[in-house]
Amino acid sequence: MRFLGDVVAWFATGEHWRGTDGIPHRLSEHLAMSGAALLVALVIALPVGVGLGHVRRGGVVVVNLANIGRAIPSFALLVLFVFVFSIGPEPVFIALVALAIPPVVTNAYVGVAGVDADAREVARGMGMTGSQVLRRVELPLALPLVMAGVRTAGVQVVATATLGAVIAWGGLGRYIVDGFAQQDHVKLFAGALLVAALSVGVELALAFLQRLTLSPGLSGRRTPTAVASALPGAAAHSSLSQAVLNERKEQTHAET
Repeated sequence: MRFLGDVVAWFATGEHWRGTDGIPHRLSEHLAMSGAALLVALVIALPVGVGLGHVRRGGVVVVNLANIGRAIPSFALLVLFVFVFSIGPEPVFIALVALAIPPVVTNAYVGVAGVDADAREVARGMGMTGSQVLRRVELPLALPLVMAGVRTAGVQVVATATLGAVIAWGGLGRYIVDGFAQQDHVKLFAGALLVAALSVGVELALAFLQRLTLSPGLSGRRTPTAVASALPGAAAHSSLSQAVLNERKEQTHAET
């Protein structure tokens, strides 16, 4: 109980909330680095995952390479990049980007490639081009899986950014590294608590963002006919959509 009281007293101390070593400054450093790394990873990984999922080619190779990258320990990446870029924020940033890419590209590919084939045929039967099918059918249906990858990457990046303090960068990890070096267990515990709270907060924020971006009409389990009915111009093409589905069913029965 005394230790927990010391932790509360540490947070209540005014000097821990001011200056370059204060909690607001360290938190802003942590969020800026994590947010920039996640944004760059999304710019790189989303087009690759979505594009390969749309054409359904080369995805196995990309996903396997992404899984290999995921298997490399984060600390090992940091050490490797330190020897390339020297000590500073650069190796931290590159390591975080490399860490965030695998879950984003994997979920984007699996989500788009896993869209029901009947839904695509209905959209094509309504006269949609390939890009329109991607934008109006595949991406909305794949969005839950895509956002799950973004959430996983976001939490991993925020948690791993803590290691940046080991190579003389800032962020909330500074409290953990300095506390360990100074044998200040209260400071160390406070830093770990801040990182854990930030990770939970990022997870909740991304989950809320996922709910905001997910179209209510496409949430939950939808059949191809239901998806088609939610598309623009569906009423005018309902008979054509049903004919496409019926033709596909007849072909399936004939093959069996």
